[in-house]
Formats: sequence, structure tokens, C-alpha cells
Amino acid sequence: MLWHYFSSLIIAAIVAIPMFGAWYPHPFRELAGGTELFLLIMGVDLVCGPILTLVLFNPTKPKRELVTDLGLVVLVQLAALAYGVWTLHVARPLYLVHEFDRFKVIALADVDAAELHKLPETLQPKFFKGPQTVGLREASKEEREKVMFESVQGGRDFGERPSFYAPYDAAQAAKAYAKAKSMADFVKKHPSKLAEIDKLQVAAGQELMRYLPIIARQDWVAVLNPRGEIVGYIQGDGF
Repeated sequence: MLWHYFSSLIIAAIVAIPMFGAWYPHPFRELAGGTELFLLIMGVDLVCGPILTLVLFNPTKPKRELVTDLGLVVLVQLAALAYGVWTLHVARPLYLVHEFDRFKVIALADVDAAELHKLPETLQPKFFKGPQTVGLREASKEEREKVMFESVQGGRDFGERPSFYAPYDAAQAAKAYAKAKSMADFVKKHPSKLAEIDKLQVAAGQELMRYLPIIARQDWVAVLNPRGEIVGYIQGDGF
């Protein structure tokens, strides 16, 4: 059983490297719940395989029957691992969308895959690439009314509609900074974060930083420099 457990542990580590390195980089592993999902899936995989081996393994069995039993255990475990990796893939964050006065984390499961294929090549998600920051193009009056009506009815908002995505260029970044809030307001709500903010301030060259809240599984904010570039992330409620 020990060899099976350690083999499973090695496989889990191999899966974790690309997952946390590309799909769920910091802080998106927290923003999208990637850490909890990974631990749950790998925990099940690490437990089910060795336990099944312990139940089925019997040195008195004929060699052929023993090999068959262990082969079935490995197949079950590989199937569970494949399902887990697929779940992590579907839940992975693809975009950090600037949606008016906030950012929103958008996962693969949040959008229509057909719309993703219509995006320009530079905005399309890549399999081994982490989430990218995008803005929203100007919507027509008819589009705004349609999206607002559908979102009120439980449909997708602008952030979940790739047809509105635009590169997060200087113009989009300027819009974000114009909507951003003073870091002093954040410090009033979260005085314990002052040292973390000061560290970012030094790294940003003492520029006047602002922040925008992020809509995600946890409360975080994106910290912006005067050019609207994201210079860091801090955990805390930004609303």
C-alpha cells in the first residue's frame, strides 16, 4: 500500500505544478477557489486508490488475479484523476474583466465557449496560459438594454459575455483608474493591511495608488498605479 500511496502523491505533485503555475497563479488560486478544489480532488484520489489496494490486496491470491485487481484499482484511480483535472480545467479562471467600477474573475464555465472562438487571437485563452486582464468595449443602447434585462432575469452580465471583451490597453486602464477608489478608504476598513499596502507603494515607486474591488469567491482588491496598471492584489472587502 505504501508504494501505491507515494506513487499517487508524486502524480498529485506533477498535476499541481502546471495547475498552480499556469491555470491558478497567485492570487487566482484563492480568487477562483483553485486550492480548495485541488485539495478535495487530490484528497479523494490519494485516499481511494491506496484504500482499494489495501482491501483487494492479498498475497495468497493467484498472481494473475492479483494483477487484475491492482490493474482495476489503477484504472479507477486514473479515471478519478482525469475527472478531477477536467473539473479544474473547467473551473479555471480565464479572464480578469474590468467591468465599470470593479474587476470580475471569469472562469471557463462562466462563458459560452462559442463566443471565445470569435475573439481575436490575442484575447483567446491558451491552454497553458493563466488568466489575462481585459476591458469591455462600448455597448450600444440596444445592447445595454438587452444585457441589463437578461442579467436581471438571471442571465449573463457584460463580464460573462466575451463578445464585449477588449484589450486592456492604455485607454481601458485609464477608465479603470478613473473609477478606482482611494487607498486611504481601504486602510480605514482594513488597518491591518497597512504594511502590505506600504510594501506595494514602495514597489510602485511611491505613485498614487488606487484600488478596485474584485468579484470572486473571496474578497480581494486590485491595486492600480496612475496608469491603471495592476501592481498588486490585497485580500479584503473593497466595497
